[in-house]
Amino acid sequence: MSTPPKSTRELMGWLWRGYLRHHMGWLGIAFIFMLIEGSTVGGLAYMMQPMFDHVFVAGNADALFWVSISFFVIFTLRGFTSVCQKVILSKISQTSAAHLRQDMLARLIRQDSSFHQVNPPGALIQRVQSDVGSINQVWRSVITGAGRDVTQLVATMYVALMVDWRWTLIMLVGLPFLLVPISIAQRYVRKKASRARDLGASLATRLDEIFHGIVSIKLNGLEEYQQDRFAGYTDDYVRQQIKAQLGTSSITGMIDFMAGLGVMGVVLYGGNQIIGGEKSVGEFMSFFTAIGLTFDPMRRLAAVSGIWQSAAAALERIKELMDAPIALRSPPHPKPAPKELPDVALDDVVLNYSDASILKNLSLVAEAGKTTALVGASGAGKSTIFNLLTRLVDPQAGQATVGSVPVNEMTLEDLRNLFSVVTQEAVLFDETLRENILLGRTDVRDEQLKEVLDAAHVSDFLPKLSNGLDTLVGPRGSALSGGQRQRVVIARALLRNTPVLLLDEATSALDAQSEKVVQAALDKLSGGRTTIVIAHRLSTIRAADKIIVMDRGEIADQGTHEELLERGGIYADLYRLQFKDGKTLVDPKGVAAQLPQDTASNAPETGWLRRLARKFIQ
Repeated sequence: MSTPPKSTRELMGWLWRGYLRHHMGWLGIAFIFMLIEGSTVGGLAYMMQPMFDHVFVAGNADALFWVSISFFVIFTLRGFTSVCQKVILSKISQTSAAHLRQDMLARLIRQDSSFHQVNPPGALIQRVQSDVGSINQVWRSVITGAGRDVTQLVATMYVALMVDWRWTLIMLVGLPFLLVPISIAQRYVRKKASRARDLGASLATRLDEIFHGIVSIKLNGLEEYQQDRFAGYTDDYVRQQIKAQLGTSSITGMIDFMAGLGVMGVVLYGGNQIIGGEKSVGEFMSFFTAIGLTFDPMRRLAAVSGIWQSAAAALERIKELMDAPIALRSPPHPKPAPKELPDVALDDVVLNYSDASILKNLSLVAEAGKTTALVGASGAGKSTIFNLLTRLVDPQAGQATVGSVPVNEMTLEDLRNLFSVVTQEAVLFDETLRENILLGRTDVRDEQLKEVLDAAHVSDFLPKLSNGLDTLVGPRGSALSGGQRQRVVIARALLRNTPVLLLDEATSALDAQSEKVVQAALDKLSGGRTTIVIAHRLSTIRAADKIIVMDRGEIADQGTHEELLERGGIYADLYRLQFKDGKTLVDPKGVAAQLPQDTASNAPETGWLRRLARKFIQ
């Protein structure tokens, strides 16, 4: 069920309290300049009567000088105040928009994984950039309308009433009949603008996916397919924008219709009075100048109402994102992080995603200073354990602890400072190699950095780069090979020097030569740390102190490499399928280990175990 649209008062109140109120001083100064600028327009209309009656008709030469000087002063004052208020409003609007973007990023970047699964990057980029930009535009329009245009409207209407109140009533006779059509047009604009905003977010998401998946698109010959899909979104977006513009333009068009009707009435009624000598030409010119200058701000104010409806659609989405609760926060009274090398444990943990059960009363311990490996099929819950330990998600029951301290009782900063994570994706930023390793740190000595580069084998390929450490690595590290990216991430982890290391398939996407180099760097990294490894390649974990075999969110078996082979369970079947479908396997020490060809004697359910093991390596 969709949320009903918020009122203009509620949305403007949120904007004012959150952003515009902080600029009260500058707003006051700008408002004074807008009042002066708006008043000068009334002065122009007023000066039409003496110019025509005293100068052009009566031929008074003395009046010519002060009338001309008056026009010069009015136009000079108007130009000066116009420049001043526009510069001030630009400062207010740009600064407020920048603060809103900063606040949005600060809010969105702290949301949990489930939030970002529902809100794709392209849609969030659209909200932060385009939607805030449209609000920035309407801020200036609304503030200007509230100051300059309202003042001009009041000043010119005052002049018109001074000339003849009957003419003024005739001029405005059609205004009450426009209230209902304008209200209908405003709702239409808001509806179409909201649809256009949704399509704009879809376009941004589509572009994000296309550019990130450009290699797959080329290899699968999907250029035309993606072009056609994007064209469909674009055409729909254009249609909605045109409809929204039609609604906005119709509002100003209705004002023009009313103006034409009023002018016709005044000419018919007032023309007879001038012919009869009841009114002078100067009065008529002063009135029509005032009325002409009255409809100009009326049209702008009517246009602002259309612009506001479009911006309100964007503002509703921004406010919805800003109001979204942050699920994972630091506790109000946190416990200190462990000082000694910690063990890591899960105690009777239950975790569900929607209706899917991921972890089922899972309990395990990774001893301090030792390497614990997690083995299992995709979907068994291995990566979820990493997410639990680092509090990217919280369990429905049970708890995760580091050094006997529950992870949800430490601050997020303290908790995540305990972990270094190396994954197969090796995510790098489009910055220099140096920045990707330092990540903003300024306390790293050159000797310390060199030691890290050597240990991670980054020094091996550094001389081949054009600018060394100052070489840009490209979007997502695309200027480096897979093995080079992994070594950069390892250098980053070494520099963090945390007590716990999490390795998630860190070498699975590498060739044999790169894997050997990266594995040597990982061995250096894991020394003296509590290490948890996720691996499908069993060759990388045979020397682990403990191997935990997971199946559908539960522990199926655990032990050392030799113990698991001896028991002949899932791990043994998987090991045979990966290395040698025969009797003899070689353990890490080079000693031949006997494994039965048929593990039925050790595991009566060997049939389903073998099928499951085959599933592991598919």
